[in-house]
Amino acid sequence: MSPSNVPLEQRVAGQLQRVVPPGTTCLVAVSGGPDSLALLDLLHLGAADHGCCLIVGHVDHGIHPDSIGVAEHVAAAAASRNLPFHARTLALGVRTSETRARVARRAALSELAAEAGASAIVLAHHADDQAETVLLRLLRGSGPAGLAGMASRYGPWVRPLLGVRQSELVAHLASRGLTAWIDPANSDPRHLRSWLRVAVLPVLGDRLPDVVERLNQAAAQAAAARRAWCQVPELLPGLDVKSVVCGISVAAPVLLGYRSTLRHAVLAALGRRLGVLLGERRLAALDRLLEGHSGGAVTLAAAFRAELAFGRLTLYRPDEAALALVPLSCGGTARLGSAALAVVTERAGTTVRGGWMTALVPGHYAARTWRSGDRIRPIGGAGSRSVAVLFREARVGPARRRTWPVVVTGDDATIVWVPGICRADVAVPAEGDEAWRVDCAIA
Repeated sequence: MSPSNVPLEQRVAGQLQRVVPPGTTCLVAVSGGPDSLALLDLLHLGAADHGCCLIVGHVDHGIHPDSIGVAEHVAAAAASRNLPFHARTLALGVRTSETRARVARRAALSELAAEAGASAIVLAHHADDQAETVLLRLLRGSGPAGLAGMASRYGPWVRPLLGVRQSELVAHLASRGLTAWIDPANSDPRHLRSWLRVAVLPVLGDRLPDVVERLNQAAAQAAAARRAWCQVPELLPGLDVKSVVCGISVAAPVLLGYRSTLRHAVLAALGRRLGVLLGERRLAALDRLLEGHSGGAVTLAAAFRAELAFGRLTLYRPDEAALALVPLSCGGTARLGSAALAVVTERAGTTVRGGWMTALVPGHYAARTWRSGDRIRPIGGAGSRSVAVLFREARVGPARRRTWPVVVTGDDATIVWVPGICRADVAVPAEGDEAWRVDCAIA
C-alpha cells in the first residue's frame, strides 16, 4: 500500500511510534483549532497502532473573549473519547504579543505534562507550518542549522504531523463531521508568520504549486546536514571530546588551531547537544574566550556558560539541582548531582589527606556543592586554605568545581572533607575506633 493509500490515522500513528515508544504517556496539546482537533482525533483513532496513553491538555491564554467556550469545547472532545483532560487558564490580556503568548503556553503545557505524568507533549505542527518556519528563518538570516526547521522530536516536544498537509487535516475533520474554532490571530497580517501564511505563500504557490514540498525538502536536507555535523567532533584528531557534569569539554589549543569556519561548525554542533543555539554573536564570544587567558569564562545564554581552564574549553549548564543540602546516613547512599556518597560502619585506619574514601567520627553530616569562599583546615597542615586554590592545584576546572561535593558537619556546617581533594582535621576518628567510612564516586 502506497503512502497515499495508507489511512491518515495509521500514517500519524506510525510517525508517533517512530519517535515515542509504545506505552508512553502523551499530553496532546489541543488549542481547539482545526489542526489540534484533527491531531487529537487521529491519535485516538490510531491508538491501537501507536500504543501510547493519551491525555488532553488545553491552555486558555485569556486573550480572546471566546476562550471560555473554546475550553469547554476541548473538554467535551476529550470526554467524548474517554480521555483525561487537564487545563490551565492564563490571564495574558488582549495586548499580549505572539512571542509572549507562545512562551507562556509552552510553560503551561510543561506544567500540565508534569502534573499528568506525561513524558511527551504532542503538538499539531504540520507540513505547511514547517514551510512557514523555514521561510521565516531564511528571511531572518538563519544559518543552515536553523533552516532544518522544526524537529519531529526535541526533548518532550513531539510533532507527528510534519509529513501531513493542512488540507488533509481539514478534509479529515469534514469527513468526521467535526467542527473547530478558528483563531482570528492566525490570519492577522500584523504578525509576520501570519503574513507569510496569508499573503506570501499563496502568491508563491500560484507560481510554484509545490512550494510547500520544496521548503520541506530543504528542511529535510538541512536537518540531515545538522545530524552529520553532530557526529563530527569525535572524528577530529586531538579534539578529545569528553562529557563532564552537565556539559562537554574539548581540547582548547586544538580547537583554536582550526580555521574559523570549522571551529564554528564544531562549536555549534556541541551547543546543539546541550540544547543551545550558538549563532554569530555567541561564536564570536567563544573565539575571544579561546584567545584569552586560562581561567576566563563567559555566559552565552541563560544558565549556559563556557569556561577556559587547563587547556580545555568547557560548555555546560550549571546543575541547579545539585545545590541542595543532602544528609548522610550510615548504611545509605546520598546522591548529589552526579556524585554518590556511600556510608558504612568499620574500624578506622590511618586518615590521609587525599583520596576518595575517608573515615568520620559517627555523627551528623551532610553533603552540598562547593561554594565560592569555602575554606578547609587540611589534616596535618597549619591554618585554613581556600578550597578554590586546592582545586587549581588539583587541576579541577571551574565548570567541574560548581558541582563538586563537599561534606560538612550537621551542626555548624564546618567542612570536613572535599572528596578527592582534601581531608580536614575535624571529626577524625582514632585508629581502631568505630567510624563511618564514606566512599565518594563522581560520574
